[in-house]
Order: sequence, then structure tokens, then C-alpha cells
Amino acid sequence: MKVVISGFYGLGNTGDEAILESIVDNLRAELDNPEITVFSLSPIETAKTHNVKSVYRGWRHENKEKIRALRKADLLISGGGGLLQDTYPTKIIFGPLPYYLLIVLLAKLCGTKVMFFSQGIGPVNTKYGKLLMKVFANLADLITVRDEYSKELLHKLGVIRPKSIVTSDIVFGFVPKEDRACLDSLPLSEEDMKRVVSVSVRPWFGRTEHYSEMADILDRLLEEKDVIPVFVPMEGHHDVKASNLVIEKMKNKNKVHVLDGNFTPNQYLDFIGRSRLTIGMRLHSLIFATLKGVPHIGISYDKKVESLLKRSGMWDYSFRLEEVDTIKLVNNAKEILDNHNQFSTAVSQNANELRSEAIRNVDLLREYFVK
Repeated sequence: MKVVISGFYGLGNTGDEAILESIVDNLRAELDNPEITVFSLSPIETAKTHNVKSVYRGWRHENKEKIRALRKADLLISGGGGLLQDTYPTKIIFGPLPYYLLIVLLAKLCGTKVMFFSQGIGPVNTKYGKLLMKVFANLADLITVRDEYSKELLHKLGVIRPKSIVTSDIVFGFVPKEDRACLDSLPLSEEDMKRVVSVSVRPWFGRTEHYSEMADILDRLLEEKDVIPVFVPMEGHHDVKASNLVIEKMKNKNKVHVLDGNFTPNQYLDFIGRSRLTIGMRLHSLIFATLKGVPHIGISYDKKVESLLKRSGMWDYSFRLEEVDTIKLVNNAKEILDNHNQFSTAVSQNANELRSEAIRNVDLLREYFVK
């Protein structure tokens, strides 16, 4: 079977690279010798890392190669992740929403079937975005989404022709490999990891309040529970910068560590899995924690984060970005740290269910598209 995968690949985002690795690994595990081509902003690196064919994803060049790959393919996989949204500036053909839907249109014009794969839909707020979704998303042959909210939003947007099935984020199907690279890069021992709180912060449209809030939270946990905060930058230099903005505001800045922004998804996963608690903004930092049975507190800037936290069982201990109560969050963290095994067991049980649903994405692909 020949498959083209379209997504936010080759841009250094840990979550999206984890999505790609998980899709590729699971396709190879479940299909008979699939031929895989990935549209990537860094095609040489993507081809080398995943042992696939790769074509430049942007419109500036290699458009003939895109069309050629789609004509040869049996299936276009669009996903996973939050591709179909207009949070970021959207123009006629630029921005996430028009880009990914134009790839879908190209595939259909080439006679290739399309599956939206483990996607998180939205937000879609503009009139243009809603029109694009109603016209082009209905071209898909099958849609799987990672949460109930995404399915409901699709129906509100008038995407009703292809069947929509709720599964879970395909990263829950990620196959972890032991890799101590992150731990070995820090002056920490295995014993120290029992005190480590993994922290994920990100920039968010010019907002700065969360940097001060996180600084206060970590200072309190340092003083009251003797934790070791380690920042895990899930999107390279963007998150390294955000992490440093938090540290600048801390009283105990000399007791904090920041991982390099160039580790692989599996290496970050390995590190988060060794920590005692994760406090995270990035969705996939929380997915990594869930995968490894690590209790976590999320700070939700988007419905996709809230949906995940409800499914992992940690929403009651988490907060929306604009509603963070630093004292209550610290108390929640202390309760989790004091009852770690209880929380870890509950998270692990939920992770098992989410993993089964993630693998179902590939089962459905095989059911609908493999003859």
C-alpha cells in the first residue's frame, strides 16, 4: 500500500514529530510493507530519521513532486494533531486551514482516498475558515478525531458526509524506547529524579502573566516540597525562551534546569517518564506524562488540552490558562506528590484505554482502505 502523510512535520515541534513517528511505526506494524511518503518542511531530515520518502511541504517548490506522490498513492493521511484550525493568521491559501484542505483537494483531484487521522479539530472562528471546512472537509473518505469535542465541532461546521469516529491521539500508540540522553545531559542522578517536576511552558499570543504565575508556583514547590524543576522545551527555541522567562522571575533560579531544545520526542518521553510530576501547557507534554503513568497538572490554553486532561483523569487538578490559582495549584501538586502511587495507578489505567483507542486509528484505516 502506498501512503502519503501530510502534517506539521519538519519544523521541530516535539508533539508533531512524535505523531509522525507513531503513525509510521504503527503503519509498518499493521500493514504489509507500506510505501510511505511524508510532506515535510525538512524533507532530507525527515527521510533520514524515519526511513521514508519525503517531499517539501510548502508551496514554494516541489509542487510537481507533491502531485506525483499523490497520484501514485492509495491513501492520503492528513494528521494527526490540530491541523484544521484558524487560530493562526489565515489568508487565501496560507495558514494551517487552507494549506491542509488544499492538500486534501489535490489528493481527490488525483483520485486518491483521504483519511483525516486522529485529528483535533478547531478552533474555527472565521467565516472563511467555516466555509473551507464545509466545502473541503466533506471530501474526506473517513475521519477519526482524538476527542468528542472535535466530532461535535465538525458537525456544527457542516462536515457530515464522511463518517467521524472518536479515537484518541495517535501518540498514545507511540512505542517508547529507553534513552537516557536527557537525564545524562543534566547533573542529576536516578535518585534526584524522584524529586523532579517536569515543566512545559510555551508562548501564547503575547500573553505574559503565565510566566510570573509559573515562577511563583515553582518557587513555592521548591521551598515547601524540595522539588527539582526541569523545563522540557517541546518546541525548540520557542519553549527554551519561554522557560527562561519563567526562570528570570524566580527567587530560586539557581535550583532549576532547562533541557536542550534539540532532543528527540522519544528522549523527552523517556525523561518525563522518569519524573515525579509534570506541570504542562504543551498538549504532548501531558500526553507523554499520561503514557508513562506520571501524574500531571495541565494549564489549558485550548479545548484540546482540556479534553486530554479529562480523559487522563487529571482535569480536577488542572486549570484553564486564564483561571490559574497559584495557591490552589501548589496545593494540588502537594497532594499529588504526597499520594503519588495512587495518582500514578489511575493515570496508567486511563493510558491503557487511550492506547487501545489510538491503535484503533490504524485498524480503521485497514478496514476502510486495505483490500
